[in-house]
Amino acid sequence: MSGIAGWVDFERDLTPEAPTVRAMAAALAHRGPDGFGEWIEGHAALAHRRLALLDPEHAAQPALVESEAGSPVAVLTLDGAVTNHVELRRELAARGHRFTGGGDAEVALHAYLEWGAAFPDRLEGLFALAVWDVRRQELLLVRDRLGVKPLCYFLTPSGVVFGSEPKALLAHPAVRPVVDADGLRELFAHSRKPGTGVFRGTREVLPGHTMTVRAPGTGHRRYWSLPARPHTDSLGTTVATVRRLLSEAVATHLRADVPVGAMLSGGIDSSALTALAARQRRAEGGGLRSFSVNFSGYAENFEPHPTMRATPDAPYAALAAEHIGTEHTEILLDTAALADPRTHAAALHSQDAPSPLGDMDVSLLLFFEALRGAGIRAVLSGETADEVFNGYFWAYDPAHSNSTTFPWVSFERGHDAAAGGLGCSLVDRTLRKELDFMEYADQHYRDALTEVPQVAGEGPAERRAREVTYLALTRWAPTHLDRADRMSMAHGVQLRPPFCDRALVEYVYNVPAELKRVNGQEKSLLRAAVADLLPERVLNRPKSAYPTVQEAAYGEFVRHRFGDVAADRAAPVAPLLDAEATRVALGAAAAPSGAFAWVERASMEMVLQLNTWLAEYRVELSL
Repeated sequence: MSGIAGWVDFERDLTPEAPTVRAMAAALAHRGPDGFGEWIEGHAALAHRRLALLDPEHAAQPALVESEAGSPVAVLTLDGAVTNHVELRRELAARGHRFTGGGDAEVALHAYLEWGAAFPDRLEGLFALAVWDVRRQELLLVRDRLGVKPLCYFLTPSGVVFGSEPKALLAHPAVRPVVDADGLRELFAHSRKPGTGVFRGTREVLPGHTMTVRAPGTGHRRYWSLPARPHTDSLGTTVATVRRLLSEAVATHLRADVPVGAMLSGGIDSSALTALAARQRRAEGGGLRSFSVNFSGYAENFEPHPTMRATPDAPYAALAAEHIGTEHTEILLDTAALADPRTHAAALHSQDAPSPLGDMDVSLLLFFEALRGAGIRAVLSGETADEVFNGYFWAYDPAHSNSTTFPWVSFERGHDAAAGGLGCSLVDRTLRKELDFMEYADQHYRDALTEVPQVAGEGPAERRAREVTYLALTRWAPTHLDRADRMSMAHGVQLRPPFCDRALVEYVYNVPAELKRVNGQEKSLLRAAVADLLPERVLNRPKSAYPTVQEAAYGEFVRHRFGDVAADRAAPVAPLLDAEATRVALGAAAAPSGAFAWVERASMEMVLQLNTWLAEYRVELSL
């Protein structure tokens, strides 16, 4: 739960380096506003910023186990939630382990002592953790199966520096904010390669992997991958199994010693989770608080889009909350709040990289700020439901699902404003040609296809459906999970996504596409699984993407700021701008507005973020 950081150096005693490790942890203070802990001895230094969700009075980290003689055996620091910690504690206690508190980090450490390097197989939930084995003088880094929790690192000549976010690495003197050609490609390709980082030398522990750091070198092990199995259950059995697995996932994700809320947009994903969570809470004698986000005047002036958003959220969120019986709060944002440059800068800092999503990032950041203000430290989210249940239109639209690149990239390339990649159109054309963002994404696509597991006897259509789902879960979902984690943890709120539960993901991954989309209705399998819990209008509401600002006033704000930056020849981003594209953008008759305005604004939003990022992170471009 929180933020982790550390440094291992096999050629020096790190005890005098406490200030550096504390600076790394301080860069993550937002992730853990409830406390700080550290352990430094010999070649290892581990630090932790705490978000107290379990056993607030105890369970401080790093967790430590000592021998009977009082010497340290192993130490662990954890970010996230081990959702099966209750069951693991019971099993480990039966094997003779003794616990001093009620936290899941201590359970994870004892699991390591019991099962060694194989212990990640026993953990469920969302987690990134580091274990320093004092006896073996060995560091083990572990990341959860889908990459819900971030964990990055930087190899030094004699060890490693690691942390929850790049900002922790950048607080170490060995890590410089250098961005080379591949780093810039990662920013613009909209198809991030697992394990890569934007800053030179920085990497991420791959989802479902462990990384071992020893004096002789490093090693990587994949402890989980999506399993390909024949699906023989009937539709009725499949629906019942999905209901059971999702109910169990929600129950374990509600485990905390502080209130857990629910994000409720009125779509099928969040409504299903909220209904199941409310039922669980009532069985325990409690209630549930739910939250939604809305923009001033949005519903009254709403313009639908045929593929992205057919309806506004507010009426459906209210209907779902009333039917389910939650204590519901709508967080209403106005244009002034969404246009505040300080909040745009905060959104940038939360992700350590520029983003073309503009108001989507800002509204999400403000949403989590409001949740924290309402006393919520953990919240259920419907993240990854679309990847699991094939909810995205591009997953079944042949024009995109059968393309020769990622389906979402295929969709982007069908629109002039994003043809070279979302947010790319104002970047110098010569530079774009040299860096070849499109081929970078396409090669990544071809490489990803080689990983997809096969089931004997699958026909071409079934095989392709499996490929699209695999790509969505391993290439699309991690980017959005990382964004959601960064935005939520920027305000000390832990986002919990039950749809990422291992058992649920493994089961639904192997359900044939035709059972996920009966009679042409997207996510019909999920809808059937919760049909008794929701009102008909919510149950059958077509998918709507995360809301974006449609009004011209926000578009004018973006264009005005972009004009100021474009006119400043000394602006850090100036050498990257394309003069002709900039002239055309500023010469448009009106600022972007309406349902598709977010795509039309994306390149200007990206330039603004790039400019701030280059300046405030003191980025050194090495192209």
